Amino acid sequence: DMFDKTRSGRIDVYGFSALLRFIQQWKNLFQQYDRDQSGSISFNELQQAFSQMGYNLSPQFSQLLLARYAQRSPNPSIQLDRFIQICMQLQSTTDAFREKDTALVGNVRLSYEDFLTMVVTRMM
Repeated sequence: DMFDKTRSGRIDVYGFSALLRFIQQWKNLFQQYDRDQSGSISFNELQQAFSQMGYNLSPQFSQLLLARYAQRSPNPSIQLDRFIQICMQLQSTTDAFREKDTALVGNVRLSYEDFLTMVVTRMM
């Protein structure tokens, strides 16, 4: 959808080229954080990635993301596609939060419906 400028459900060659560049940029970032070159990002690597990207997230929240997005295994880790998904959702919801947090204090007061509206409009 991000590269479908006409909202036709299709992308042209320019949109496809932009999509490839977008994925390559995320792949480069992913490889930067995949310190052990395993092809996936572990909990510690994810924590470091969030920190270096400027997100001040608790280990508990990172663990929640890992539990939600990693494949079930004794040592859960995040693959590239899920890493992109997590980062895009974090970016989108952070942007929505900042629209409400005009004083940049890290707290906002929202009604439940305002919260749902904020989330739903970012998901579409």
